[in-house]
Amino acid sequence: MTRLAAAMALALGLSACAVPEWQQPGTPLADVERDMGRPTLTEPLQGGGQRLLYSRQPAGQQVYHMDFDAGQRLVRVRQVLTLANFQALHSGVDTRETVRRMFGPPALVERVARFDGDIWTYRILDNGEPRQAHVHIDPAGVVRRVMFTDERMRDLEPPR
Repeated sequence: MTRLAAAMALALGLSACAVPEWQQPGTPLADVERDMGRPTLTEPLQGGGQRLLYSRQPAGQQVYHMDFDAGQRLVRVRQVLTLANFQALHSGVDTRETVRRMFGPPALVERVARFDGDIWTYRILDNGEPRQAHVHIDPAGVVRRVMFTDERMRDLEPPR
């Protein structure tokens, strides 16, 4: 009896979870917001549409763009925290604002002695491996460099 109750509670809990990838094209914006909650950012799109950005940073490794047409219907869902999207940033061209619009707020903002500016760090998955993308932004707000490092995860075994 206890197992049945636990299984039913789990099923009910999972059905209440809204997952961006499960949202269907054509779904009204109001339904998506009701299911997903408040977006991290909202940006206007050309043609009268809008993009809702849902970020799982700092703990997660996903940022979703949910694009809606002018009729407020879902057109597409895209996970944008990818190595290719960070590699597409142009040093000296992209800015703090373009990075924010694409990826949302970073998981971490740091400074180091060898760079005059902020380093925005995002947690990503690269072929299933946890990595970090570090976007170096100078004091004028211009992207100067993007670097990648492996994310150090906690050891599963205690030190000896």
